[in-house]
Amino acid sequence: MTENLRKPLDGIRVVDLTRVLSGPFCSMLLGDMGAEVIKVEPPEGGDPVRQQGGMQDGLSWYFASFNRNKKSVTLNLRDAGDMALLRQLIQGADVLVENYRPGVLDKMGLDATTLEQLNPRLVTCSINGFGSSGPYADRPAFDFITQAMSGFMSVNGAADQPPLRSGQPITDLLAGLYAAYGAVNALRARELNGRGQQVESAMMNGILSFMAYLASEHLLTGEIPARTGNDHPLVAPYGLFRARDGEVAVAASNDMVLRRFMRCLELEHLLEDPRFDENTKRTARRNELNTLIDGRMVQDTQAAWIERLNAAGVPSGRVQNLAEALRDPQVMAQEMVIDVPHPGRGAVRMLGFPVKLSETPCEAHLPAPELGQHNDEILGPLRGLQGQS
Repeated sequence: MTENLRKPLDGIRVVDLTRVLSGPFCSMLLGDMGAEVIKVEPPEGGDPVRQQGGMQDGLSWYFASFNRNKKSVTLNLRDAGDMALLRQLIQGADVLVENYRPGVLDKMGLDATTLEQLNPRLVTCSINGFGSSGPYADRPAFDFITQAMSGFMSVNGAADQPPLRSGQPITDLLAGLYAAYGAVNALRARELNGRGQQVESAMMNGILSFMAYLASEHLLTGEIPARTGNDHPLVAPYGLFRARDGEVAVAASNDMVLRRFMRCLELEHLLEDPRFDENTKRTARRNELNTLIDGRMVQDTQAAWIERLNAAGVPSGRVQNLAEALRDPQVMAQEMVIDVPHPGRGAVRMLGFPVKLSETPCEAHLPAPELGQHNDEILGPLRGLQGQS
């Protein structure tokens, strides 16, 4: 990092009313980019994730991993005095992030009109399940439900097996990611136009946007995408193939890479075979072609094939479990696993920063806060102002 350069969001204050995952992921991303994030929690227990997952010395590593680079204050939002403090916080904020169900913020007395009166430059970032309009706006949402309803689960798994969810809570994480993206765009628009605005990120919308070519093919043809397991729905051969000691993932994504792949296998002649000389024929006879490829690859080891194929420009790799992935030399070289010291709690190992900035890199400058740790720092001056009024 070049000395004395300011972080991208240096000077931006975020009031964070979120809890659990999607909202805290959003505000963590803003904090990683240099924003001051003030996490507002209920005095009794705080964010529920503080009590979830594996613990070390009473600290949830799940909580610590999604709440770095934040300060914690406690407010009872059913108390008039504490609500007055929250309004003061909002008046001095640049971004307000919340992941209540649509309408809850209004019931708290913080509807759009009130927020604009409090702070015309405020960016209000709302994260929810289905959006604030439409017939499902009031429905409770959960990652599993939006995975199911979006079509995402319907395309995961083998053709003869039930639909499968993603192992990680992907719709929560996408909603948080899009919310952070929307917030920084709204901040840029504020620089240009002088006004804040409302940003909304819905779990359903986020995962739908990731349906990629599956959606475009359906919109063109009207056909329902089939589950193809580890095979590519549009390209063959593509997927997992059996080496002597295990499977190798191969992505022969276009004709040029396919020819390299088949040349490495000494099966290039199959591309002239009338059964396999076009992609439509290869996908129709995928199982037959895969059997021929397996018969060749089983003659050597995973490591030998992965080295040979990558050297030839054919993307390939081994299916790794999470432990193997997190200690992979490439992952370590990219600093995607970091240790964050927590005073009195030891170091917490967590995932690092996926976005690399050459001049102003992300950093973990604050560990996840203790509940109410920053009450005096943040709320003390506001209480003083109340006393003077």
